[in-house]
Amino acid sequence: MNISLNWLKDYLQIDLEAEKVGEVLTEIGLEVEGLEKVESIEGGLAGVVVGHVVECGQHPNADRLSLTKVDIGVEELLQIVCGAPNVAKGQKVLVATVGTTLHPLNGEPFKIKKGKIRGAASVGMICAEDELGLGENHDGIIVLEESTKIGTPASDVFELETDYVFEIGLTPNRSDATNHIGVAKDLGAALKINYDHSGEVKMPDISTFKVENTNATVEVEVRNTEACPRYAGVSITGLKIAESPDWLKNRLKAIGVRPISNVVDATNFILHELGQPLHAFDLEKVTDRKIIVETLPEGSIFKSLDEVDRKLQANDLMICDGAEKGMCIGGVFGGIDSGVTDSTTSIFLESAHFNPKYIRRSSMHHNLRTDAAKVFEKGSDPNICVYALKRAALLMQELAGGTVASEIVDVYPEKVEPVEISLTYEQVNTIIGVEIPKNKIHSILDALEMEITASGETNFSVKVPTNKADVSRPADVIEEILRIYGLNEVPVSNRINMSLSYGESTSKQAVRNTLGDLLSSNGFIECMNLSLSQSKYYREILAIPTEKLAFIHNTSNVHLDIMRPTMLFSTLETIVHNQNRQQMDLKLFEFGRTYEKDIERPFKEEEHLSISMTGSRWAESWLTSNQKAADFFSLKAFVKNILQRIGIDSYQESPLENEQFAYGVKFHRGKQNIVHFGKVDAKIAKAMGVKTDVFYADFVMNTLFKSAKKSKIQIAEPVKFPSSRRDLALVVAQSIKFQDIAMLAQKTGKKLLKAVNLFDVYEDAERLGKGKKSYAISLQFEDATKTLKDKEIDKIVNKLIQQYEQQLGAVIRR
Repeated sequence: MNISLNWLKDYLQIDLEAEKVGEVLTEIGLEVEGLEKVESIEGGLAGVVVGHVVECGQHPNADRLSLTKVDIGVEELLQIVCGAPNVAKGQKVLVATVGTTLHPLNGEPFKIKKGKIRGAASVGMICAEDELGLGENHDGIIVLEESTKIGTPASDVFELETDYVFEIGLTPNRSDATNHIGVAKDLGAALKINYDHSGEVKMPDISTFKVENTNATVEVEVRNTEACPRYAGVSITGLKIAESPDWLKNRLKAIGVRPISNVVDATNFILHELGQPLHAFDLEKVTDRKIIVETLPEGSIFKSLDEVDRKLQANDLMICDGAEKGMCIGGVFGGIDSGVTDSTTSIFLESAHFNPKYIRRSSMHHNLRTDAAKVFEKGSDPNICVYALKRAALLMQELAGGTVASEIVDVYPEKVEPVEISLTYEQVNTIIGVEIPKNKIHSILDALEMEITASGETNFSVKVPTNKADVSRPADVIEEILRIYGLNEVPVSNRINMSLSYGESTSKQAVRNTLGDLLSSNGFIECMNLSLSQSKYYREILAIPTEKLAFIHNTSNVHLDIMRPTMLFSTLETIVHNQNRQQMDLKLFEFGRTYEKDIERPFKEEEHLSISMTGSRWAESWLTSNQKAADFFSLKAFVKNILQRIGIDSYQESPLENEQFAYGVKFHRGKQNIVHFGKVDAKIAKAMGVKTDVFYADFVMNTLFKSAKKSKIQIAEPVKFPSSRRDLALVVAQSIKFQDIAMLAQKTGKKLLKAVNLFDVYEDAERLGKGKKSYAISLQFEDATKTLKDKEIDKIVNKLIQQYEQQLGAVIRR
């Protein structure tokens, strides 16, 4: 939100420098994110002065150019070549001297230099209106009054205005500070309490408002009072649409609002002055001179001011005419058929209070983030509607003439009364952390126009103005007191106090911290990606149907238009970003969420942990000459370590069938998915611009959370007795996996078999046979109570060999 310092000074006497005003605003919660010096004409016309055309004749080498000599109040006359048809001897003109930078209205800035035009020297430029940014006229040069003094700076001739504009990061709760008077009141309260200022805010005078006649009365019917608790309006006739005066245009341009015409500019001025959005309807286009405030049937078509046919929702509040034809989406955007044009002479001026929920829904659905909608969705003041209407009517009469041609219509069935809140002085001091005297509390509340209705020794009650929609409970009142008292006045303790709490179940954050510590200690780096993503990844690369994607209206970045259904593409974007900066060896992990549309629920949201590896497995080191690239098995080792750390030691292993992977495995318990991992499909990696193979794992966090609650850490005494090892070489079919061999060994060896390891795989069709391979495995046996004898171990190994031969068709190589 932009706030003009000159505009603030219309209501509040301010003697402080702009930088200091910015500091005070930030102290009271209106954080100034930027301060910019602005001028009503860009560049301030520096270097442009008044000149007197002493001589004017035909250019010797050009029929359409004049050769002039101009006196600008210096010793020598300036010779200037001019192409304007209206230049003549004796004129007072505006001259841009050499070195001046001009900012034309419809072009790029350019610097005036000495030069020759068709062989004649030219040292300066006699300017037209558009060349100085003063207007759009380029028919000829500007000719000034004869009495204008030679050498006078152009900035003095046109009384240019210099202003300072504060860019305020307005938080969503500050409904009272969406406008200049709201900010002036807040600033005035702070100056009164902390800077020995009167704090008086001068409100615009509306005492001269009067109804001239009632020839243009409009009937108003509000059919949805929940969406529109108050609707007021007045008719004004005999208007003349024209350009606004400079003072109004300067006010609007300073805060980034484009001037349009006197009537439209007046409504924008009131919006930014009082925080009350207004809407002007062309009275001649209001059928039957009747306004109906209602919702239209789902799917109704409404052509908005930007010439777009919009399909309405059932809860879009519409301002309709007597024929129930939509003229405006209430509080959001006007219609093309009822707006003010250059031929408009009579208007019906609307000033209403709308339910923020309705405005927010409509604004977001139609992607219309107008200034009016931003005010209404924060919560406008319902009790300022008529005041704003009178202020606007008087301003329009001043700017465009006209007559107030109806009584003010005000449909306000249930008046919104100020909220009364009771609290104790002890609450104030406890929450703020410092004891504030009672009279200081009273002074602050009085400065904020919050009336104290009752006060005792220990407690008090305060009436909150209706422009502070967010102040509804004691904590909110205390926040208001603290803002003006000053956060900097609260001492910061050098001690930290905290209470200890005990939870029986393992917290989710503890699980995340445990896994984060495990991964970071193994060389992984945590990344934090946006949950927003680009739909084109999923539509074009994965061919996911549009109806399964969770689309959003993202006005700040239209490319990020969905909530991500998988974390894979966020990871690939991070990898690309790093690889483009010569970081090729990456091990990353991320805790995040995925979103997709679901049949049973509108949206399905899940929490995941993703880990990824690409490039070399370990960082380059003098200890290792051969840098081994990350592969599927190195990723699998980390996946198993994570599951073991959480306490998941029993699960099924199945081949992964997922188009995102070239190959992979999933660990699961029946239909309950734990993790799936593998090598990312090369086509996907290439489409994203990744230059190396990527190995990626995706954990379902809910499964890990549940398992962590059930797992217990057990401590066992180190075994005193030696372990024994046996090696076996098995020739099996290509389809047999090591997992099958390991599971069968565990079942047979039971308590005495502590580990099964694969240390070699051999394939040779000539020696082993077609479709065969050889696994070399080691078996480690151990007993915590005694030293195992060879007979005991041989008995288990022989039984295991028998099982391998019978169940897997294995041949034992001896």
